[in-house]
Amino acid sequence: MYQSMFIVWRESVEALLVIGILQAWVSQQHQGDRLAKYLWAGVVLGLMLSGLLAVLILFAGEAMSGSASEWFQAALALVASLLIVQMVGWMHRHGRTLKHDLQRHADSYLARHGGASLLLLALLAVSREGSETVVFLYGSGAQLRGPQLSLFVVGGAMGLVLSALTIALLHSSRRFISWQRFFSISEAVLLILGAALLVSGTERIGGQLLAMDLPEVMYSLVGDALWDSSALLSDSHGLGGFLAGFAGYRATPSGMTLLVLAGYWLTVGGWLRQRAVEKVPCLS
Repeated sequence: MYQSMFIVWRESVEALLVIGILQAWVSQQHQGDRLAKYLWAGVVLGLMLSGLLAVLILFAGEAMSGSASEWFQAALALVASLLIVQMVGWMHRHGRTLKHDLQRHADSYLARHGGASLLLLALLAVSREGSETVVFLYGSGAQLRGPQLSLFVVGGAMGLVLSALTIALLHSSRRFISWQRFFSISEAVLLILGAALLVSGTERIGGQLLAMDLPEVMYSLVGDALWDSSALLSDSHGLGGFLAGFAGYRATPSGMTLLVLAGYWLTVGGWLRQRAVEKVPCLS
């Protein structure tokens, strides 16, 4: 539930922000009413394209069975984790200039291609956020059934409501939190969620590897738990269950799980430190 809520909330906020910027730009143009039709047509088409991707992914998942289904779901979880890291990197590079860049592109495209270019710009922006949401949701919720799946869907609906409230709050007052602080906090949570998706995909792959004829050391690496902290914090319910779904916590981690988590955070940590150094002006 919390995964789907945060994913939908964060992606919807970004999509609504892009639409709001383009809408504000359209309102300042000479043919604003006509351009607004192109803008909203692009939004609708972007949503339809994202919906089509969701149908294709669901169809592919249902059409597969057994080992093929496990590999497919593992691949989607790993792709979702990679997309999260890529998205955080993109926001680091473009977050501060997003409004300026969008308006500059809109001016350039309108001058060359008219309203159809605005439609395409809106379509690409919305379908990008929508397709990422589809991959994230499938990667984190493909294994859910029954009541858990219902809660997952409810969480997604709550994320939509929260995104609208967040946009309204950020536009109405910046005394509580600025756009920069909002994106910094949400990016940190996204990276934690990326770790959980990476662990989920890795464990699915591990389950398939255990069914293969591998050297004994591989079975130990993939299947044997290094310790059991269930007595202190179980990963099946309560706080431990939340941390398991949202951050990749495991009470009985295998060597492969720990290696993957360590590699992920070392890579992300090194990348973030590099980005921080690049932002510091050189003193001469």
